[in-house]
Amino acid sequence: MKFYDRENEQRQLHKVMKQSKKEAQMTVLMGRRRVGKTELSLMCGDSTVLYFFVGKKAEALLCQDFMREIGDKLERQIFGTLNTFSEVFRFVLELAKRQPFTLIIDEFQNFLKINPTVFSDMQRDWDLYKRESHLNLIISGSVFTLMQRIFEDYEEPLFGRANERLTLKPFSTNVLKEILADFNPNYTNEDLLALFSITGGVPWYVALLLDKGYVTKNQMLSALTIEDSPFINEGRNILIEEFGSDYVTYFSILTCIASGMKTRAEIEGELGLGNIGSYLARLENYYRLITKALPIFSKPNGKKMRYQLDDCFLIFWFRFFYKYQSLVENKALHALDAIIQRDYSTLSGFMMERYFARKFEEEGKYIIGKWWDRKGENEVDLIVADPIEKEVWVYELKKQGERYDAKALQAKVNFVVAQTPELAKMKLHLGSLSLEDM
Repeated sequence: MKFYDRENEQRQLHKVMKQSKKEAQMTVLMGRRRVGKTELSLMCGDSTVLYFFVGKKAEALLCQDFMREIGDKLERQIFGTLNTFSEVFRFVLELAKRQPFTLIIDEFQNFLKINPTVFSDMQRDWDLYKRESHLNLIISGSVFTLMQRIFEDYEEPLFGRANERLTLKPFSTNVLKEILADFNPNYTNEDLLALFSITGGVPWYVALLLDKGYVTKNQMLSALTIEDSPFINEGRNILIEEFGSDYVTYFSILTCIASGMKTRAEIEGELGLGNIGSYLARLENYYRLITKALPIFSKPNGKKMRYQLDDCFLIFWFRFFYKYQSLVENKALHALDAIIQRDYSTLSGFMMERYFARKFEEEGKYIIGKWWDRKGENEVDLIVADPIEKEVWVYELKKQGERYDAKALQAKVNFVVAQTPELAKMKLHLGSLSLEDM
């Protein structure tokens, strides 16, 4: 798949690269695994780029790899050996005094296990050399919590050292449509919804499907459970390092949320656990995987709070692959495929809500939410408010537009407005959104 989007990020990286010709610059690039950080880094605009991958092996062996990369890319004959990263980094800063270049350090958080003193050593040398060196340093990592700790924790050595921090997000809905159209000019909106539901716009997942010719809904769903499908263990691969030995409890909670259990009481009842508050708090505040959702314009500490899992791919993975892990372990992939085909329609309705919410969010001018009462008897799928123009659009979402019931929605809206004074002050528009509107 060719390189799509990221124009704004490329412009920022190009600007920083030019600034590094005067004084060394450090950019921290964060984002979930598979979102395209490495590929973006390599397109920083520099003619000379060194790439250090921090694999999980002895520091001395890593340094051998790094020194070979220096010799190859800078066409220098290296004499002697350097056995610590601190020595290598200092050597790089010295080289960049005479020859400007870019250094990408990928999976930087792995130094926490290899040699945590790397960070304080880097801080010392960066502070000493940055004004004389012309190094364009790009640091990326895919364990978001660890990267955040390294660069945003006030007590950590590298806090405040980065000149730029970029967080790379999945493709927007418009870019996803552009990509699918390139691979399947006759795509249907069912195909688009399936691509969004499975990948959430994460580039690596999009490429896995489309590059192999899985361009329709049925092809995409069937591809998930073919033998040796990379999707089968993907959720485990990207999260197990984050969660460590507690992963079973975290995975179980996320499976409940992905399956539609929205409250703490529902999750505790399903799991038979008495107190999951600390796990939910860490999933929200530390791992940034779930958020608390409230009806639009509700007070922050309202009693109608629900939990939601924000990553579309992880919703899909926990809803099917982890929930039915016994089928995976027994290689009963045909049975799992049948379950996905059977239950996808229900999930896709929820994903369509996510699609439209993200589409409005990408415009950057609306307050977006839903509304529900405590009993769950009155619920509105999507509310989009313009706080400047004092207008609000209330939508019912139906995959088939002809199922829209204007009178039923009006009755719900009357109830919502009576409970939500902020909406009563705005000009209301009622309508529906369906597959045709994607």
